[in-house]
Amino acid sequence: MTTAACSSAPERASGQQGLGAYPVTIDHKYGSTTIERAPKRVVTVGLTEQDSLLALGVVPVATTKWVGAFPGEIGPWADAKLAGAPVPEVLQDTSGPQFEKIAALRPDVIIGLYSGMTKESYYKLARIAPTVAQPKEYNDFGIPWQETTKQIGRIVGKQAEAAKLVQGVEDRFAKVRKENPRFEGAGALMATTYDGYFVYGSQDPRSRLLTSLGFKLPADLDAAIGDKFGANISAERTDLLDRDVLIWVVGTAAEGQAKLASDRLYSGLKVAKEKREVFVEDGTPYGHATSFVSVLSLPFQLDRLVPQLAAAIDGDPNTPVKLAS
Repeated sequence: MTTAACSSAPERASGQQGLGAYPVTIDHKYGSTTIERAPKRVVTVGLTEQDSLLALGVVPVATTKWVGAFPGEIGPWADAKLAGAPVPEVLQDTSGPQFEKIAALRPDVIIGLYSGMTKESYYKLARIAPTVAQPKEYNDFGIPWQETTKQIGRIVGKQAEAAKLVQGVEDRFAKVRKENPRFEGAGALMATTYDGYFVYGSQDPRSRLLTSLGFKLPADLDAAIGDKFGANISAERTDLLDRDVLIWVVGTAAEGQAKLASDRLYSGLKVAKEKREVFVEDGTPYGHATSFVSVLSLPFQLDRLVPQLAAAIDGDPNTPVKLAS
């Protein structure tokens, strides 16, 4: 059952005792939810939780559309984990979850950790099945990938395996930092050319990726964009873009480069003059992985992003930053 408060008996998701035991109670933005037994039918109304589930050997019966580029919303970095199981049904979420379709799927648990679930939607979903909303500690769509993996490990009773998965990816980050000392302390930012210049704040998973590699975000980034995962900036704050390296997520590199070149203000920045830009094409698997930021997508992404960053920050403007897909 789903409850607004917990009894003393169940293990809380943040607890360290009785790992893998049920019932388990998980705190979130709208209270807490008790899961009585290991769920067999899982529906995700968040946008990336399927990767953590698949990494732990659990195939959800339904996912929620986000990138819309892959069957079941399962990226190429994760599809081998299906291991012959049916591809999940894909739900739409335009003005809210599809409650009737979700109810028809007879879920044992509904997960919306990486989401902007409203209180109204939460209570409607909770009447269908135990529902875990986004954590209150972070902005909407701001939960770190590590926490997503660990929370899902608790939900499906595989905490130790989840912790091992997280450690494996964190070890990969440590290796990259060791091999690329130029990354440490260098200024970086991720942005798009959507409706002007849109930058990602410190709580966005894309920005956390950069800090995990050793980079530093602009000190006043969050003050400039407010309490959001990201926001468009005014022409007066174009200075935020002038970093040691700048990652642009664009439709195509050619379109992005042409748009930036036409802006005299941006073209005058040092980062543009010295060609310390990395272009990630949004419609490629690499571009989708850049937005996913999960325990399965990160190794796929790092294979492509790290060489680009190394080329952009090597101190030589003539070093080409090659595209990747």
